Amino acid sequence: MTRTGPESEPRAAGADLGEHLDAVLIGGMEPVIVELVDYRPEWPRTFESERNRLRAAVGPVARRIEHVGSTSVPRLAAKDVVDVVMTVDDVEQESYARPVEALGYALRVREPGHRCYRLMDPRVNLHVWGDDDPEVAKYLAFRDRLRAHDEDRALYERVKRDLAGREYDDVNFYADAKGEVIHEILARAERSGGRTSPAQRPT
Repeated sequence: MTRTGPESEPRAAGADLGEHLDAVLIGGMEPVIVELVDYRPEWPRTFESERNRLRAAVGPVARRIEHVGSTSVPRLAAKDVVDVVMTVDDVEQESYARPVEALGYALRVREPGHRCYRLMDPRVNLHVWGDDDPEVAKYLAFRDRLRAHDEDRALYERVKRDLAGREYDDVNFYADAKGEVIHEILARAERSGGRTSPAQRPT
């Protein structure tokens, strides 16, 4: 996998994470102590509000806008940051950039095939991917697996809580530390017919 997938910002396979972050993060790494909170019912409402704003601003350039990450899974503890995936036909063309920035989003990650914007109030990470990028299917398969399987949701929360409360040079190091359990859960989703390929993704 060339990117870390669900709940993280991407990095090149086999590359040192710190070196990769230096190359793709706008503004550099930001030390953080990861704090989790119990599931909040306002998270899906925040997503719906931001989806409506993005639709109005970007129009048909946005092919799909999906709520992903832990805040999209009922009963799962999470960082108080809503993760959104927006797909477009051509990430590099960036026709979406000015409308997104006019909504208050600031560019945080720039790399081939992916951009990540950050909104501070409310706290939202907006990932922009190509509509046919396989990473989108992984985000959705992971979300759907956690929504449907209590045991995987509980496992993922245990790992998250074990990793939380520590200081990291950047939140991406926390995301990277979850890679093994994410891979494990995605493998179960694939074996059970979960959506892990673009051809199977939801619309």
